[in-house]
Amino acid sequence: MIEPLDFSIQLPPSQPPVTTTDQDPPLPMFLFVHPSQPPQQPPQQPFPPVNTNQDSDPKTKLTMSLYSTPPQQPPQLPLPPPHAPRRNRRKPSHAPREGKSPIIAPPFPWATDHRAQVHNLNYLTENQITTISGDVECKRCEKRYKIEYNLEQKYQQVSSYVAMHMHEFHDRAPKKWMSPTLPTCKFCHQENCVKPVMKKKKGINWLFLFLGELVGCCTLAQLKYFCKHTGNHRTGAKDRVLFLTYLELCKQVSPDRWTL
Repeated sequence: MIEPLDFSIQLPPSQPPVTTTDQDPPLPMFLFVHPSQPPQQPPQQPFPPVNTNQDSDPKTKLTMSLYSTPPQQPPQLPLPPPHAPRRNRRKPSHAPREGKSPIIAPPFPWATDHRAQVHNLNYLTENQITTISGDVECKRCEKRYKIEYNLEQKYQQVSSYVAMHMHEFHDRAPKKWMSPTLPTCKFCHQENCVKPVMKKKKGINWLFLFLGELVGCCTLAQLKYFCKHTGNHRTGAKDRVLFLTYLELCKQVSPDRWTL
């Protein structure tokens, strides 16, 4: 049963009571309280019971996984790609490969038993080798024959040209060596048409090419072969390798005059 409560509002003693002009009595105020009903609160969901035997109850694992937060692991960075194994650079070697002997049968009387090596001028003079010959072929009529050069005369001509213009070369072969003027064919009389015959690298007639200033007819691979077996630097453009070939031949023929 609801019981009414009667109370009135009183002002502090320091202030005079409030009066109305119409002399109306104060209105009573009522507050209704239900003592038998407590204030309602939102229902709370109870936590699921904890089972001590977690291994035997599969529901417990599911319940704990829903109400518990698993520990966070730091992100794993991707592993760097494996580096390729570094290859060891081979040291430059002037020796022939396995299976190839540095000693060969001399292909010409003026050549030594070493690859890309010729005898010096004193040895050739003592053995009465004064003429150097070589096989040539005409590019027009395809005739083959031999051309002979006087050793002392042609060597003096080529070596004097090298010594006179050494400062102008700048370690590069001149154009007359890069594109040599070929001899005239004695059969068809075609000018600039006779080329030297070269088969294998070890059989190249280096002294004949040197005296006729025809070393430029060799390919870059053949020139590198010469520099490889004579201990010269063999990398670079053809004009540089050709220049080193001429200097090396000057030194081989007259080692006392040329020091490189």
